[in-house]
Amino acid sequence: MNPDHKVAVFGAGSWGTAFSIVLADAGNQVTLWARREEVAKAISETRENPDYLPGILLPEHVTATHDPEQAAAGADIVVLAVPSQTLRANLEDWASVLPDRSVLVSLMKGVELGTLQRMSEVIAEVTGAGPERIAVISGPNLSKEIARREPAASVVACTEESVARMVQDRVHGSMFRPYTSVDVVGCEIGGAYKNVVGIAVGMAVGLGFGDNTTASLITRGLAETARLARAFDANPMTLMGLAGLGDLVATCSSPLSRNRSFGEKLGKGMTVEEIYASTRQVAEGAKSCASIHALAQREGVYVPIAEAIDAVVAGRMTAADTMESFIARDTKAETD
Repeated sequence: MNPDHKVAVFGAGSWGTAFSIVLADAGNQVTLWARREEVAKAISETRENPDYLPGILLPEHVTATHDPEQAAAGADIVVLAVPSQTLRANLEDWASVLPDRSVLVSLMKGVELGTLQRMSEVIAEVTGAGPERIAVISGPNLSKEIARREPAASVVACTEESVARMVQDRVHGSMFRPYTSVDVVGCEIGGAYKNVVGIAVGMAVGLGFGDNTTASLITRGLAETARLARAFDANPMTLMGLAGLGDLVATCSSPLSRNRSFGEKLGKGMTVEEIYASTRQVAEGAKSCASIHALAQREGVYVPIAEAIDAVVAGRMTAADTMESFIARDTKAETD
């Protein structure tokens, strides 16, 4: 452990906690901020996060606090791992305590309701940080598997390549392999959109459909993602990589995926309210599908899967009706 490598992780949910393990294993001193004081206390006393990752022992270089100033003190990297729709309000509370020169790293995958901003754009607006201080990490990183130290890879993206390489070095461990990219937009759109497709795949599974249906949804979902990313001049190869196809496959294939599980419950007839009441975990696709659909509409991009998931979550359509609507749409060339 390098005592000069101090990282603050804001968000002690399953992904923030799992990523603190990655950081500690890579030699960083990590301070994990928890929204609830009792969670911070439990982590400090038991070295476990009983609410989100029970049974997973955290490294000794991970400490926890409920005090944002204490969490941020001395950190040259600040990792943000809160639900995407709460980021702005949280950052407004934290901005004054974040070190001026720290690199701000987003683990979040969503598009803000109302503003239609990506998470890096929200960070820049609230903190005043330039793009050279903002990085995103995205890839097929299911938190429970990461916490169990199963081999995984991801992408560290920053418009300043040297910063991406610095963060890459600080998160590279024996079981976590990061790659760099300067395509922040492509990584963020891929990460946000895959959650929506994951819900669609989950609905198909919940309705009892098989691999042909899910493979079709994954493939067409990737096409929608690429169309939207292209509208923002993202690198199409990003969508073929870990932050695109890799993340999409993991989200759509694994029962550990919150978004796929959310979709399965919709497919089995549960209401959105019933699903929210049954778990404390946030399915980002359910929160961001409306903003992603609105973003695509603003850019004139055709996104029937995102449109349908938005309708189901809003209660305007049932899961069964959605699956039928995908088949009933007018036919066209695959590459259109």
